Amino acid sequence: MFVSVVLDPGGEESARQLAEMLATYGFEKAQRACWESATINEKTLAKLKQDIDRITDYYDSVRLYQFPVEGSFAVTYLMKKTWKRIVIKPPAGAHRPAR
Repeated sequence: MFVSVVLDPGGEESARQLAEMLATYGFEKAQRACWESATINEKTLAKLKQDIDRITDYYDSVRLYQFPVEGSFAVTYLMKKTWKRIVIKPPAGAHRPAR
C-alpha cells in the first residue's frame, strides 16, 4: 500500500522524533513535512500509528494518506490526540480500469 505522512508538529522535539521514527519504518522524505512509503503493509501501519500516538502530544497534527484501502482512498489524521478517518470511495457506477 502507498502511504504518505504529513507532519505538523507542535514543537522541534516532536518534529525530530517523528522524522526519526518515519525513517526507521522505511519512509523517505518527499518534502519538508511529507514522508512516503509504497511498501508498508497493514500490520506495520497499525504499529506506526501506535508509535505516532506514543510520541505526539496535544499540539501535534499528523495526516496519513493511504491507497488502496479496500479499493478506496483513506485519510487518517491525528489532531488533539484523537485519531479520525475519512474513506473516499469511487462514485457509484464509476468505471474502474481493468487490472
